Amino acid sequence: MTKKFRALLEQIHEIRDLAATLALLEWDMQTYLPSGAVEGRGAQMETVSGVIHEKLTSRAFARALEAAEADEYESGSFEASLLRKLRHDFEKVRKMPARLVREIGAAGSAAYGAWMCAREAQEFAPFAPHLAKLLELRKEQAALFTPSGHPLDPLLDDYEEGLTVAEIDPVFAVLRREQTALVRAAADREQPDDSFIRSDPFSPEKQLELARFAAKRIGYDFRRGRIDLTEHPFTTSFGLTDVRITTKAFPHLPLSCLFSTIHEAGHAIYEQGIDRKFDRTPLADGASLAFHESQSRLWENQVGRGLPFWRWFYPYMQRKFPGRLDAVPLERFYGAINRVERSLVRIEADEATYNLHILLRYDLEKALFENRLSVAELPEAWNEKMREYLGIVPPNDLTGVLQDVHWAGGSFGYFPTYALGNLIAAQVWSLAHKEIPDLDEEIASGRFSTFRAFLRKKIHRYGASLPPKELLRKLTGAEKIDPAPFLAYLREKYCS
Repeated sequence: MTKKFRALLEQIHEIRDLAATLALLEWDMQTYLPSGAVEGRGAQMETVSGVIHEKLTSRAFARALEAAEADEYESGSFEASLLRKLRHDFEKVRKMPARLVREIGAAGSAAYGAWMCAREAQEFAPFAPHLAKLLELRKEQAALFTPSGHPLDPLLDDYEEGLTVAEIDPVFAVLRREQTALVRAAADREQPDDSFIRSDPFSPEKQLELARFAAKRIGYDFRRGRIDLTEHPFTTSFGLTDVRITTKAFPHLPLSCLFSTIHEAGHAIYEQGIDRKFDRTPLADGASLAFHESQSRLWENQVGRGLPFWRWFYPYMQRKFPGRLDAVPLERFYGAINRVERSLVRIEADEATYNLHILLRYDLEKALFENRLSVAELPEAWNEKMREYLGIVPPNDLTGVLQDVHWAGGSFGYFPTYALGNLIAAQVWSLAHKEIPDLDEEIASGRFSTFRAFLRKKIHRYGASLPPKELLRKLTGAEKIDPAPFLAYLREKYCS
């Protein structure tokens, strides 16, 4: 490592430490912050985000980056990978005025509080002006990168490097056509009875105990993380030695807590598996949000909703809730947790319908950024899209346009990564079965180490050292995310 590179690394470590501090403030805001402290927290987050931006766009940082780039490094080395990532990020952040960064941070904090109040009232109106403010700020941000193919492209790139609307639209067109037909065929069949897990309340405390057990068993390291409760489950990292997850328990939805915890543990296991030499640098992240979502959805659905998993796990759940499930055979239980139904809420949606919830949000974001839709029209447009894709209409804004936290943080461009993550997960699952012939048998016996090692070798250890398209090519040999394996997986599971 050259002297010039070490000098750059010192600045990077400081900036990443500040970013971890900002993440800690946000984690606290969504878990333990007193309701009257939102305004003060917003000011704190605005200050820290401003300092980070100032350091990233300073002449000192630019000079250090240019000096380090002047040296030669082996292709694929830590130094070369970090410099590639830094240059990509620097070219984006240098265009962002400090004033805009601070305003987005403050607006996001205020919007989160308004979103919480709006959810309590089950009305969009209290949140609308805050969302409108965030939308205008993000439009201003996107305009800094024109000309681009689409106004949403610069924001998509924040979560999935190089991703554009032009690339997403053909993939989503296939999903829109094929998955809508698949859902119609599957949902119109007589569905398994699940009343035995909905009729009477299941203790939230016991749900959490079961969820913690599952997270630990599949590989979440509690020495470097913890689980807390929040309104909307998420995972956050303060560095590779501190990756935290959150969940939520509902008495009449006893599997929601389990599946959301497995989902978030999938994110965290990814982060905990990144090569430790990347810590305190931008390489200590997932390759992209789509790859991140592929890991959470893979653990939640292909593993957590699969029959092999429940051959192992079902006896634990029966013992945790004595007398509740004793008379329910495994096959009936498995059928109940894999019902296909037209549901209102994305995070409660089954595998077959989930992507339709994402297509709805993507369509609305495009319309907002193309100025074909106003914030005031959003609830009605949301309901119309729900009718179009799923044949149901939310009875109120809480189960409609207010259900996701993402827009409250100004995270436009985030939602497509969920659907793309589902597609990558199916590709990874197919590859894993080829390389681990007895994978189902291992899972059925509660052994996850071989599968986890496979994921670490193929995906996790690389962190963000490879661009997502290069990692996909290295992993599967494919140049693009392919919807075919995912659609085949759904047809085999739900339509055969």
